[in-house]
Amino acid sequence: MPSLFFFFTLTLTLSLLQLTTSLPTQLGVTYSTAASTTKPPPPDQISAALSTLKLTSLRILNPDPTLTRTFTYTNTSLLLTIPNSLIPPISANRSVALRWLYLHVVPFYPRAKITTISVGHDFLDEYSSSPDLSSCLLPAVRNVHLALRDLGIRRISVSTTFSFVNIISTPFPPSSSEFQPPASESFIKPLLQFLRDTNSSFLINIYPYKLYRLNSEIPIGFALFQDHPFNFRDDLITGVRYRNLFDMMVDAVVSAMAVAGYENIPVVVVETGWPSSGADASEVEANPAYAEMYLKNLVEHLRSGTGTPLRKEGVAEVYIYELFDKEVKLRNDRNWGILYQNMTKKYKIEFSGCGCNGIINHQTGFVRVGSFLVFAFLLWLLQ
Repeated sequence: MPSLFFFFTLTLTLSLLQLTTSLPTQLGVTYSTAASTTKPPPPDQISAALSTLKLTSLRILNPDPTLTRTFTYTNTSLLLTIPNSLIPPISANRSVALRWLYLHVVPFYPRAKITTISVGHDFLDEYSSSPDLSSCLLPAVRNVHLALRDLGIRRISVSTTFSFVNIISTPFPPSSSEFQPPASESFIKPLLQFLRDTNSSFLINIYPYKLYRLNSEIPIGFALFQDHPFNFRDDLITGVRYRNLFDMMVDAVVSAMAVAGYENIPVVVVETGWPSSGADASEVEANPAYAEMYLKNLVEHLRSGTGTPLRKEGVAEVYIYELFDKEVKLRNDRNWGILYQNMTKKYKIEFSGCGCNGIINHQTGFVRVGSFLVFAFLLWLLQ
C-alpha cells in the first residue's frame, strides 16, 4: 500500500510541475508621445498607471532616459524603440549605435529590465519610396547588436518592427501567406537568419480592426473574438478552423516565416488594439463598446493558453496599443488608449493573469490537483 501511495504522490507532483512550467504569453502595453499636443505625464504617473493595471511589460516608442530610470529596480520589462530617423546613421557607423546605447541603456541596465530593442518601427513602409534608405535597416540592426556585444551586454535581443498589412501578401488562408516581394528576398530572409542566430523574436503589429476595415467580407464578430456557432473560417488547405481574426493573422505570419524557411522563430505582437473613436463619422465600429469587447476577449484568449492552431504555445508577448488617449495633431488619428487622458480607467478589464498559463489560469488544473489530493488522502487513511 505505501508504494501505491508513493505512486500517486509522484503523479501529483508531476501534474503540478506540468501546470506551473508552461510557457506564458506576456501581456504589456505601448506608451508613446507621438502626435500628442500636450505635455506628457511625469514618469512616476506612467509607473503608477502600470501598477494600477497590473501590467509588468512596457513598450516605449519614444524612449526617454528619465522614464527608463523610473523602472529601475522594478519587475517591469522594457522594450525600447530606436527612432526611424537614426537608422541611416546607425547603419553607416556603429559608434552612433553606441552613443544611443550610452544614453538609453548603459546608465540603467541591468537595474532596469530592458529585454528588447526594436531598431525602427515599420521603417520599410515609411521609406518604401527610397530603396537606398530601405537597405539601411538590416545593417543598422546588426550594428546595434554588435554595439551591445562591445559593451558586454548579451541578454538584450535586437529586432525591428513590421506592420502586418504592409508585409504579408495574402492574409487568408494563412497557409498561403508569404512576405511581400521584393522585401522577402532582399531583407526579410536575411533578417530571419539574424533572428535565428541571435535567438531574437519577429516583431509585428497585428490589428484585426484595420484588416476588418480593408476587407468587407470579414464579419465584425470574427474580428472581436465573439463566440457564435457559425463564427469561423476554415483554411481548406490545412483543414484548420479559425475562430477569430487575431489567430488567423498570427498564423499568417507563422506560415510566411515557414515558407521562408524559418518557422520556429518566436513572434511578438508589439501592437494590437481597437479604437474607441474613429478618424471620422464613417468609422462606426470604432467605439468604446467594441474596443472593450475586443480587449476583454483578447485577454481571455491569451489567458486560456490555447495559442493558435499553428503555434500551440502562442505568441511570446502581446503589447496593447496604447496606454492612454492623447490630444492628436492629425485629423485622421484615432483614440486607442486603455486609459483616458487624465489617466483614469476607460474599461472594466482585468489585465493581470495573462503571464501565467499555469495554476492561476486553468480551472481544470485545480480539479485535477484536487482529485489527486483527495485520492491520495484516502489511500493514506487506508494504510
